Amino acid sequence: MPGLVRKLLIFAAVDGLILQPAPPRNHAPATQQAIKIDYKGNVGPLLKDRREADTTPVSLESHGIVGLLKVATSFFLISICRREQVAQIRGKPIYKITDITLIPLSSQADADKAIVSAREHVLRHSKEHEAGEDEVDSESEDEAPSVTDSLIEEPASAPTEVKDTLTGQRGPIERRTSVAEDVMHRKGVYGRFADKWFSKKGWSADSRRAQGLSSQAELAGKNAPKNVESTVPEEEGHPTSASNPEALPVADVVVPNPVNPEEIPKALDGANDSTTATLLPKILRTTKLYFASGNFFFSYDYDLSHSISDHDPNSNLALFKQFDPLFFWNHHIISPFIESGQHAFVLPVIQGFVGQRAFSIKVVDSQSNSIAIDPTSSPDDIPLRSWHQSQQAETDSSSDTNTDTPPPEPSNGKDFLLTLVSRRSVKRAGLRYLRRGVDDEGSAANSVETEQILSSQTWDTSTDKIFSFTQYRASIPLFFSQSPYSLKPQVMLWGSPETNAEAFKRHFSGLSSRYGSIYCASLVDKHGTESKIGEGYEKQAKALNSNGGIDGQGKQLGFEWFDFHNVCRGMRFENVSILMDTLAPFLKSTGWTEILNDQVTHKQSGVLRTNCMDCLDRTNVVQSACARTALENQLSSGNFNIDLQNDPSTSWFNTLWADNGDNISRQYAGTAALKGDFTRTRKRQITGALTDFGLTLTRYYNNIVNDYFAQALIDYLLGRATDSIFAEFEADMKSSDYFIDLRKVRQAAIERCTSIVIEDKDEDLVAGWTLSVPTSANHLKTSTFEEAVLLLTEKALYFCRLDWGTEKVREFERISLEQVQGIFHGVYITSTLAQRHMDEEKNVGFVIRYRAEMGELVRRNTRSLDSGPWEEPQQPSTKPSPENVGRFLAFKALPPRSNVATGEAEEPETEGLVVNSICDEIVRVANKAQKEGLFKWRYTGEDESTPSGKVELKVEEKDIISAADAKKSTGYMEQLGYSLKKLVWS
Repeated sequence: MPGLVRKLLIFAAVDGLILQPAPPRNHAPATQQAIKIDYKGNVGPLLKDRREADTTPVSLESHGIVGLLKVATSFFLISICRREQVAQIRGKPIYKITDITLIPLSSQADADKAIVSAREHVLRHSKEHEAGEDEVDSESEDEAPSVTDSLIEEPASAPTEVKDTLTGQRGPIERRTSVAEDVMHRKGVYGRFADKWFSKKGWSADSRRAQGLSSQAELAGKNAPKNVESTVPEEEGHPTSASNPEALPVADVVVPNPVNPEEIPKALDGANDSTTATLLPKILRTTKLYFASGNFFFSYDYDLSHSISDHDPNSNLALFKQFDPLFFWNHHIISPFIESGQHAFVLPVIQGFVGQRAFSIKVVDSQSNSIAIDPTSSPDDIPLRSWHQSQQAETDSSSDTNTDTPPPEPSNGKDFLLTLVSRRSVKRAGLRYLRRGVDDEGSAANSVETEQILSSQTWDTSTDKIFSFTQYRASIPLFFSQSPYSLKPQVMLWGSPETNAEAFKRHFSGLSSRYGSIYCASLVDKHGTESKIGEGYEKQAKALNSNGGIDGQGKQLGFEWFDFHNVCRGMRFENVSILMDTLAPFLKSTGWTEILNDQVTHKQSGVLRTNCMDCLDRTNVVQSACARTALENQLSSGNFNIDLQNDPSTSWFNTLWADNGDNISRQYAGTAALKGDFTRTRKRQITGALTDFGLTLTRYYNNIVNDYFAQALIDYLLGRATDSIFAEFEADMKSSDYFIDLRKVRQAAIERCTSIVIEDKDEDLVAGWTLSVPTSANHLKTSTFEEAVLLLTEKALYFCRLDWGTEKVREFERISLEQVQGIFHGVYITSTLAQRHMDEEKNVGFVIRYRAEMGELVRRNTRSLDSGPWEEPQQPSTKPSPENVGRFLAFKALPPRSNVATGEAEEPETEGLVVNSICDEIVRVANKAQKEGLFKWRYTGEDESTPSGKVELKVEEKDIISAADAKKSTGYMEQLGYSLKKLVWS
């Protein structure tokens, strides 16, 4: 595998930003592998040899490049300035990103300012360490914010001495605090706890929690094997010193450096898209928080996107080419480096979780029973016994468990590593209530693949097997949504049964091709708000099996609906064992993957797909139970028997899985997982319930305040939306969920309306359009607008309103072309609150004036036997009869393309061109019909009794609602409400 640049220096030059791989010490800077990013965002090799030039500019040391962020016309380099080792797989270190730097590419001066600011930030932290000025974070875990608020992981601690991977030299690093000091001195509070340790924000002074190591470092080091790399996270940068002033210091608090306003390039001041310029500081700040949240992981040598059994250690492909696109989170923003051929700088990252725990299993001399030895246990801990001994303990004296009795001397022991890797899919990625269910490609929200790897600490497969067990979680694969404005939101189902069935089958076909057999464990409630979606899920599963199965050839989908809350009512979470009994045959038949002598001797043949409503809390409890069963069986195959359920020495397993659940939950819901106390201790207590209540309130706040902008940013970073998504957010204070391709939906709506409303077989469709219309007829402006379909035939216009949720025609009106009295188009401003709504080039529409006649009434579909013509309520009036009353319909052009990036090369027609073409087509067809005698000629007079000559229909151009008129109609309270929302949301 071609090597990646592991450390580089970044400095600004006159013609661009230089990325120079860090040379060995006491060597002159080398430029052979250096690259340059000019101030227009172009990436290329550094052609000019600068070894003789001034090489002493201010530089920033980086551990890798995340990507190049383009916002409007400006570019920002995202580089990793702090990392933390969380595991090693087959001797390859795995790192977590803990801080990044954003460097603007507008000018050398702006880039230098950003670099100086970043250096001052890390130097300031270094001085605080030397002075012993440790900051105390008073925020408890139940106040953990979402991605936009403070997705900031816990402070990273480091060993007292660390080895640099490039120089091989060791240097001192700041002291670490112990868990005891954390608990006693820093007054740990509720929220994260295992058996007897409490902490604040999950070991605020010991970020080893992220990999399941929550014990004292001294004991962990004493018990760690000497012949393998330590699994304790390490900072591999040079310590800051006088001899190495440019190296990044190790900070105790992983807080991203705040974005300096001077980093915002001045080029945006005169940009056309002033909305994006206005939101740029928030975009940069949120991007920094997002990537520095501790949720992104990478390795220079190991492919984190694939299961350990799918690795090819002899591959000559670059790492990013081996990476599975499904888990390649920075693919879009790193693409400029890929396209320019600078593959040595392409560092793929995943979002999810990576944790690792070393443990030992020994055999007591007097009895041949296995016991688990926690490498971080102390002589004061409860003696560790085999599960056989635990079963006999009920009849033994209580003195047998005296805490002063040391454990028996072990012999014939075995050292193991347990590694957990969770990979979040980039498909339908996003946040809790903003990404639910499935999309039309079959991708489900919150899709996470979790792999549990059991190995020896040497990873030597010539003598020991490597076991890999994979599970999968994802949202229910149906079209549904829930409002974020309720603590218990109702489920809204979308789409017809046929549309859902198509996406449902596509989803499971993709899973089956990847994993093999599929068994679904649905944990939603069978009563209350969740029952509706649960019943739909079960119904679709049965329908799939009865219609050829997953592959159309009879491959069945396993399904079990387990009412988690009802069965485990009263905090009796141990009743999950009932579900485990049901799942046992499937888990046994599919097994796990085994590797011996670097060969896969057995392949896992299926996967358990678990879900609840959010696929977080209940799901993590069940997944940890399945993983526990798998681990016990894997160890049992090697004649090692442990009891992960009851043995107190195995609490590290619960902690590892609880940390996994917390990370996955923070990425999707903004807080740690609920029911974490049970996952950690296998016991449900009242303190845990109180913690869950606080987390629920925090989630509620995040859902309605922070998540909309964060969702827009995620879509943009993944390349699924253009930068116009920020203009949409600024206008509506929310981001849309295009779970179905709108072009397909709109085209299908036109076809559906055509088949229903056009009764005359001799009447052919000429054209059809989807447009935005007021919710009431005969009005130019209403409080809300909706999409409707306008059909044009050779004889009439058909105006159709639809129920887009059920894909059915709600009502329609037929207007004969003979009745059309006039058409005019022009500016159509319906809101003055945001600049996007005031753009006269994009906010255009047209109005059709027509004369209503008897018999041409609106027909409404009530889905009952009495469906029929619908007439407006009679109002007392002295006006002429309906056939003499003029009516009108107003239409506003939809954006020619949604914010979703489609990759289309051709630019679609603008709103103005669309409106012009629609009006011209209606006029052409109407005049043609008139000339062919399909109906009588129009007259310039009000009726035929006073004719002044035959005329053809023409298109007039005049404003429908001008900007000035729109401002007059905008009330003070409406403006105040928008200002308050903008203050809170943006």
